[in-house]
Amino acid sequence: MEMGFRWYGKTDSIPLEYIRQIPGMKGIITAIYDIPVGESWPLEKIIDLKNTVEQSGLHISVIESVPVHEDIKIGLPSRDKYIENYKETIRNLGKVGIPVVCYNFMPIFDWTRSSLDYRLPDGSTALIFEEEVVGKMDPLTGELSLPGWDSSYKKEELQKLFDHYKKVDEEKLWENLSYFLKEIIPVAEEANVKLAIHPDDPPWNIFGLPRIITNKENLERFISIVDSPYNGITMCSGSLGSDPNNDFPEMLRYFGMKGRVNFVHARNVKHTGPKSFQESAHVSEYGSIDMYEVIRAMKDFEYTGPIRPDHGRMIWGEKGKPGYGLYDRALGATYLIGLWEAENKSRKI
Repeated sequence: MEMGFRWYGKTDSIPLEYIRQIPGMKGIITAIYDIPVGESWPLEKIIDLKNTVEQSGLHISVIESVPVHEDIKIGLPSRDKYIENYKETIRNLGKVGIPVVCYNFMPIFDWTRSSLDYRLPDGSTALIFEEEVVGKMDPLTGELSLPGWDSSYKKEELQKLFDHYKKVDEEKLWENLSYFLKEIIPVAEEANVKLAIHPDDPPWNIFGLPRIITNKENLERFISIVDSPYNGITMCSGSLGSDPNNDFPEMLRYFGMKGRVNFVHARNVKHTGPKSFQESAHVSEYGSIDMYEVIRAMKDFEYTGPIRPDHGRMIWGEKGKPGYGLYDRALGATYLIGLWEAENKSRKI
């Protein structure tokens, strides 16, 4: 595996020089954040980003993410225009040697939590999801804003999107995803850019919107749409693992053996209910996911691709983007590298 770190570009409060100082750190996971969703990424902006990262002594291991326009997910006639733009972006990323692109197919909202600063017993703060709290939220009031949401939507635009999604159930969303993949994967193969869909986070329907990248059965259906190693998965322990019914290490091993794991997110969560959880420190004893078993699974299929420590707690008084502070993610990275080294050496005895 190759350890990487999420970096939000030149406006990120964490400089690349700090990230480079994390032991074992090799790659940067980043994106271009000032291009409207649906427009193609100009080659010159990609080159500028690549040069910035490489000047720090690191390299771009994953672009996370190239957002998928809602018209594609809904299946509107305008989707073909946005798919063509997506193809152009993939081609441009391939021209500069970007190996992996992470994306998701979640309707309207990205990852969703009920609180950004829940205080854990040790005094650190973390992201949490409480089913009861989220169930009382109404995104159409115009007063609700959560991390992962596209805040550029006005109230009227959001209402229009919800109206469109009234006609999109899970099967229709599968149909629209299939249309997208059959157009995009051949281009990804030509450009030598592996795609890695991110699981829905959390992996169940919210606000009446369908979510389909949620469990082993659905991931199996996903990879069968286009049988290609370029049609792969971002195996996220925190997203899939937040559902107690998902055995994440087993799922990771299963799809890894099939050659369809193109990226790994390592995050621990503690189940507090069937559909409620707290994000925790990476160490196994603090959450509901055995991170050692996660590493063992990757070793079983000799994973050589990118991995990053996912959301971290805010510790030691650090202030910053919730889930994306420096200190706890750095601790998570070194913990995961230590597990990997131990597993490697134990198999050579």
